[in-house]
Amino acid sequence: MLKITSVKKSYGDSDARVPVLRGVSFDLAKSQTLALTGESGSGKSTLLHIASGLEAPDSGSVDVLGRDLTRMDDSARAAFRRTEIALVFQQFNLIPSLTVAANISFQAALSGRVDQAHIDTLVQALGLSEQMAKYPEALSGGQQQRVAIARALAAKPKLMLADEPTGNLDEQTADAVLDQMLDLVAQSDAALMVVTHSPKVAARMDRTLHLAGGHIL
Repeated sequence: MLKITSVKKSYGDSDARVPVLRGVSFDLAKSQTLALTGESGSGKSTLLHIASGLEAPDSGSVDVLGRDLTRMDDSARAAFRRTEIALVFQQFNLIPSLTVAANISFQAALSGRVDQAHIDTLVQALGLSEQMAKYPEALSGGQQQRVAIARALAAKPKLMLADEPTGNLDEQTADAVLDQMLDLVAQSDAALMVVTHSPKVAARMDRTLHLAGGHIL
């Protein structure tokens, strides 16, 4: 599903390049879940962005479903991401001018995969049935994150990438959201990688990789 090979990434100008990733390699299989841990600034979010095609590595390859994202231009990566990759961020990134129903359908519409029966199942599983006509500002943080997860899964992605998806939630809501995310990902045969600082979240994944000094430990 995902194969990262010898990925390197540095930031800064040519005279003061700061290496963040120093030849990172790992893979993630279908229906597998993975926690990526590490200290703040260790490059976890950078690696997630590279895995999704939002950023390009300086060198190395990023293979998703047999296609190397590093060999695509920006337009091709964006098109591929719309249909095959779902992203969930701690900031939710909902569209404030759209209702919950429209936010959830947005990604599926972009990918041409609007399956209303599938969306209805997600809405019910995530407890959003009573929120569909509301706008994001009327929702709690936990409800907004549930909407973000529903939107991510509505297009039936093969790879789901989440950056601290429960970081802004209280413990009870975080547990419920994580339960539902894992259940829904398993049902869709997708693969999931979660960037997290939480040992509790990491323990729920099939595997944990720790990033330190630009390397996977």
